[in-house]
Amino acid sequence: MELTITVMAENFMRRMVRIGNAGATAGFRLVVSPGGCSGLASAFSIEGAPQFGDYVIEREGLRVFMPQPSRDLLDGFIIDFADSMMETGLKFFNPNARSACGGSCGSSAGFGSEPGKATISIDSIGRS
Repeated sequence: MELTITVMAENFMRRMVRIGNAGATAGFRLVVSPGGCSGLASAFSIEGAPQFGDYVIEREGLRVFMPQPSRDLLDGFIIDFADSMMETGLKFFNPNARSACGGSCGSSAGFGSEPGKATISIDSIGRS
């Protein structure tokens, strides 16, 4: 699997795991599934441990959990984080995207307002 997580996204994920206070084995769970205007919808939560079958990315103490279908859908993507007056949240870039979404994609993880770009709002975070 080829997935790039930028330093900004990594820092955001670390902050969320720390704030989530889910223990030493906790991680950032990212789920991408079919849906949304681009064909993909996404959500994230802080989990105490990976679920059965999760793919686990570990980077200097950060753990990111993804179910196999999400891992497959995000292959080749770049995950970034933006915090501005206009938007705050994770940004997903697909360097191979060829078209833009025609509507307001909000939580879609596909082609957002620019080809290959989408946003997940921090409001998407779930609590166990």
